[in-house]
Amino acid sequence: MAIYTLPELPYDYSALAPVISPEIIELHHDKHHAAYVKGANDTLEQLAEARDKDQWGSINGLEKNLAFHLSGHILHSIYWHNMTGDGGGEPLDKDGVGGLADAIAESFGSFAKFKAQLTKASATTQGSGWGVLAYEPVTGRLIVEQIYDHQGNVGQGSVPILVFDAWEHAFYLQYKNQKVDFIEAMWQVVNWQDVAKRYTAAKERANNLLLAP
Repeated sequence: MAIYTLPELPYDYSALAPVISPEIIELHHDKHHAAYVKGANDTLEQLAEARDKDQWGSINGLEKNLAFHLSGHILHSIYWHNMTGDGGGEPLDKDGVGGLADAIAESFGSFAKFKAQLTKASATTQGSGWGVLAYEPVTGRLIVEQIYDHQGNVGQGSVPILVFDAWEHAFYLQYKNQKVDFIEAMWQVVNWQDVAKRYTAAKERANNLLLAP
């Protein structure tokens, strides 16, 4: 039985145009994201078979595959909701997201400095990866992470609240090899309402992280 399922898009394929073309959204969601869902489910079945047969020769590869596909599924599930055709700008108190705006200013010095860091982190990923704004529960601050593939270089316990997909399949049909142009354009569709909700939820769950005394 499948454990993970492909979520529906919260908008139609053309909702983020002209920043992201309908063709890219359709391929990205229906093909690439769907492949990560299938990969996670297939790997869980293979792990179950390994347990049943007590055969562990492939355990390293299976665990790596599970991390890759599951993280891909989770990050993409956040990605779709992090964007809206009515988004962009920066989080402001008048829009009801003042708590997020204050946290960004406190953690990075200003919104401009945060934007510069996340843009650079996203645009300079080596090969495939993501730029991520995450809530770090030990200190209660926001951090930027540069994630390789879907799961490398992640601080344990950090909660992603804003993700920029820097894999070529996210932009190449429209932006060719100009990754930095795509990342700059992404700021036009950020859904700050969604990011703020994720920030609030991450703070509320922060005390669930168990630390050694």
